[in-house]
Amino acid sequence: MPDPSKRMLELLSLLRDGSAWQAAELAEALRTSPRTLRRDIERLRDLGYPVSSLRGPGGGYQLLAGRAMPPLVLTDDEAVATVVGLRFAALSRADGAVAAADSALRKLGQALPPRLRHRIEALSASTEAVSRVARPLDLRTVQLLGTAAHAHQDVRFHYTSRAGRSTERRVQPYRQVLFGGHWYLLGWDADRQDWRTFRLDRIDRLAVPGTTFTPQEPPSGEAVGFLQGSPCHGVVWFAAPLAHVSGRLMAQAGSLEAIDDDTCRYVTAADSWEWLAVMLAAVGVPYTIEGPPELVACSRQLAERIAAATRQSPGVDSSESRRRS
Repeated sequence: MPDPSKRMLELLSLLRDGSAWQAAELAEALRTSPRTLRRDIERLRDLGYPVSSLRGPGGGYQLLAGRAMPPLVLTDDEAVATVVGLRFAALSRADGAVAAADSALRKLGQALPPRLRHRIEALSASTEAVSRVARPLDLRTVQLLGTAAHAHQDVRFHYTSRAGRSTERRVQPYRQVLFGGHWYLLGWDADRQDWRTFRLDRIDRLAVPGTTFTPQEPPSGEAVGFLQGSPCHGVVWFAAPLAHVSGRLMAQAGSLEAIDDDTCRYVTAADSWEWLAVMLAAVGVPYTIEGPPELVACSRQLAERIAAATRQSPGVDSSESRRRS
């Protein structure tokens, strides 16, 4: 491999998964000599990559996680995927994430080669996201809960319910889940001695006191399955193919999966059962509400109001009177 630049990129590509390489195997994979390999390793170290030397017969090398972010080498597809993720992070309304994502997008855009810059500009210009989150998500909350869940640390916070009532909670965090357009925490409520889900944008005054816990047995179906079965989510069966329904949901957030060729199942979070009842009726295909009871009740009330409105229409009454006369 005579081109030093290509050889360096290939070396970095081999090392960046964190695996340990014997020096002889690495030199053979690069089709170069052990002496050239040692020089290339030193060049990587000069660029900020923490390449560790391993002991043993012939020696070896391993790329370790460093304290600083060294230059990254991305393929074309990786660069596009990174921009897509940053683009949606910038539109997420998460406090602290927007500015960081915008800054990272600018830096990445300046470093992209012309062949990719055109693709990224076209992607950014043709992409929008509409957030229905009532309040911006605090990025610090996501970070603290993620760290606490990983380290099995207790958390305390004030939580505002859908009815607007605030309570103090002591929780053993388990998982954070992005579902139906909202971030949720699944955790064991120490006071209620049961699993509970909490919307992150309703969490306030979060604290990590430093105490640890022994994890409880996780709920059946894991985090996503637990959320789908939560009473704060509507579950509906549509008597129509998935492709037909997905085009009529008006970009509503949720999980839509095919049951068979002619039916599909829709699960979505709901800030308002009344709004969800209206949206489901507007899809325009037959459907059955699996739950919860609140959505069933709101849908019945909506149907009764619509029926009453048509019965009381002056135009209908007049025509009916003329027919009867």
